[in-house]
Amino acid sequence: MDTARLRSSWNTVAAFGGGVPLFFYSTLFLTHPQLREMFPAGMSSQRDKLVRALGTVVAHVDDLDSAVPFLQQLGRDHRKFAVTAEHYPAVGHALLSTLEHFLHDEWTPDLASDWSAAYKLVADVMTAAAREDEQNSPPWWNAEVVRHERRTPEIAVLTLRPDQPLNWLPGQSMAVETELRPRIWRYYSPATPPQPDNLVEFHVRLVDGGPVSSALVQAITPGDVLRLGSPVGSRLTLDHDRDVVLISGGTGLAPLKALLGQIAREPMPRKAHLFLGARAARDFYDTPALQALDRALPTLRVTPVVSDDPRFSGMQGLAADAAVRHGPWPHQEIYVCGSPAMVAGTRELLYAAGIGAERVHSEEFTGYQDPAAGPGSAF
Repeated sequence: MDTARLRSSWNTVAAFGGGVPLFFYSTLFLTHPQLREMFPAGMSSQRDKLVRALGTVVAHVDDLDSAVPFLQQLGRDHRKFAVTAEHYPAVGHALLSTLEHFLHDEWTPDLASDWSAAYKLVADVMTAAAREDEQNSPPWWNAEVVRHERRTPEIAVLTLRPDQPLNWLPGQSMAVETELRPRIWRYYSPATPPQPDNLVEFHVRLVDGGPVSSALVQAITPGDVLRLGSPVGSRLTLDHDRDVVLISGGTGLAPLKALLGQIAREPMPRKAHLFLGARAARDFYDTPALQALDRALPTLRVTPVVSDDPRFSGMQGLAADAAVRHGPWPHQEIYVCGSPAMVAGTRELLYAAGIGAERVHSEEFTGYQDPAAGPGSAF
């Protein structure tokens, strides 16, 4: 398999932009119309995800060790879309037809053979992981909403009770679907470690134009049932015993709060400093829970920081700036969670302060390192 040729051909095709996924899905649905019902009615965001995912897989096809964990997780995660091994040949046919269409004379038998081999490798890894996962967990969990608390006009805290035991690592994410927005899944991070009562807590911010967040914040009520996908991601999990600095923006607090819950259960809890960022004091939507955690965890220090509220008597500015000022943090691991812009800006500030990238943990928004940013529907 000539991986340089694969990359070069993909770069040529990707230059055609939105026409590529449009052709792919048109081919897929024309040749296999029964697959259309697996996808949401609106396909605009799905088309973007296809291009990103394909480019990612091709870019790493010659580095199987790094690509396999992502593909395995993607295969397990696709079970919630009712994807089976029988669907992969149809997708492969549509992919090769798309490449042939856009490459024209550059599409040679040798290149077709390379692409077929690369796709088979990807499909084999994904289907094997899905088969193994079938032995241990359902494709999704039905979860009843037991509490829905509107903490601010834009933020709701949902407490769910899954119908079967559900385990996750603090810092991971789960895809959530509501029947109000069928076949559209969005990822949220539990705000606590797994609990003895099997309850899951999510913090949801209303996103302008966001179909799932608007339903979860404005329309869901206790007694409604949501679907939860398998836990995914490892970028925000604790895999060490060092002290931590946590920097949150908005509902980015949720996974960091879960990490603090995990630390509170340690026999000798490590030190943790949480810089809690918000635009105004009224946006500190989870203060009672944090106060309770602060009492239970003597090694925790919480520093609230607001950026747009001159009446706030505490620290003003960005949480990232406050964290840097409290540094230099020579040995601590740094965890950052918030909007993509907040995470990117915080990472830049931390790097400029001399903190190595290997000690800064955050979600990836490329869809490769962390499928929490990955596909919202099948393929």
